[in-house]
Amino acid sequence: MFPHTDPLIHTPEACTASINAVKDALYVLNGKWKLPLIVALSNGPKRFNDIQRALGDITPKILSKELKELELNEFVERKVLADIPLTVIYELTPYSGSLTFVIDELQKWGKQHRTRIVSNRKQLPDQPMTDKL
Repeated sequence: MFPHTDPLIHTPEACTASINAVKDALYVLNGKWKLPLIVALSNGPKRFNDIQRALGDITPKILSKELKELELNEFVERKVLADIPLTVIYELTPYSGSLTFVIDELQKWGKQHRTRIVSNRKQLPDQPMTDKL
């Protein structure tokens, strides 16, 4: 099915193991916010409101939930600084670097897909072409 898959090792067991591995990854990185959140933190620690501004249309409740889940899975660390007033910052852990290749490939594919969809889309009369897919 996939051009990079070696048919000699494509056994039912290998297929099941691949499915389980993908399911595990999607379980940890589920939703539309986790990977963009990691990207937003990739250039250094940020406070909650700075992260929310960087991501745009995420609600505080969802951002809080996503940060907690990323912290539980050891991608993000929450630090409370003893400033007055107290300052809470979020930063990536070294383990988050294990997602670099995944994020890079998703960025490449996302750009390629957007270009393909936009170039193949037929613009209907009296309808502007939007930037949204």
